[in-house]
Amino acid sequence: MDYIAPTTLEEAFRALETEDARCLAGGQSLVAMMNLGLVAPAKLVSLRRIASLRGIEKAKDGGLRLGAMTTHAEIAALDEGWLIAQAARVLAYPAIRAFGTIGGSVANADPSADYPVALLAAAAEIEVTSAREARKIPAREFFKGLFETALASGEIVTAIHIPAQCGKAAYEKLSLVVGDFAIVSVAVVEGRIAVGGCTPAPVLLGAEKDAAGLEFMNDQRASAAYRRKVLPEIIRRTVKRCS
Repeated sequence: MDYIAPTTLEEAFRALETEDARCLAGGQSLVAMMNLGLVAPAKLVSLRRIASLRGIEKAKDGGLRLGAMTTHAEIAALDEGWLIAQAARVLAYPAIRAFGTIGGSVANADPSADYPVALLAAAAEIEVTSAREARKIPAREFFKGLFETALASGEIVTAIHIPAQCGKAAYEKLSLVVGDFAIVSVAVVEGRIAVGGCTPAPVLLGAEKDAAGLEFMNDQRASAAYRRKVLPEIIRRTVKRCS
C-alpha cells in the first residue's frame, strides 16, 4: 500500500486518480475498517497537510464554514448554542475528538454517527470539490444510505456550510455507553426534527414522513423493535429542550 501526503488539493486530486485510492482524513474510521479487513486501499492520500481544508470561518450572514479537516474537538469548542457543537461534544472520546475530522465522518456516512443527523436538521450544505469543479450538496441529498453518499468519483469533501441559527437547538442520543455510536439520535433546530441511528440514512421528519412511518433497522446495537419503542421519548426530550 502506498501513502502520500500532498500539500495542495491539486496534488491530492492527481494522487486520487490511482485505482482504489482512498482519502485519509483523521483516520479514526478508515484505519479501524482497515484493521478489521473491511477495506484494503491500494493508496492512502492523507489530507492533513492541506492547509486550505482547515479552520472555522464565520460567514457574513452569521453562518459557519467548517473546513473538512477541522477536528471534532475544535467544533466542540464552539458556542453550545450551535447544534453541530452539541453533536461534537458527545462524539466518541477526547482522544478521538482530538484527531477525528468532520470531513472524514461526513464522507464515511455511518448512519449511527453524530454529524449526519445534526447537519440534516441544520439544513447544512456539504461542499465537495474535484479537479474539475466545486459544488455544494444539501445534507438532505448528500446522505443516500448505509455508508453511501452523493460524492462522485474523484470528489473530496472540502467544507461544511451551516446556516445561521435563529432559534434554540438541541441534540440527544441514546447509546450503549457514553461516546458510542447512537442507537437512536435526534437533532432539533428551528422546528426541524431529524432522526439518526434508526434507518440507513438520517431522516428529516415532517409532513411527508413521521416517526411511526420509519423502516427501522436491526444491527449489533439494537433491534428495530427497540428503536421504534424508544424513539418517541428521545424526540420528546429533545423538543422539550428547545421550548
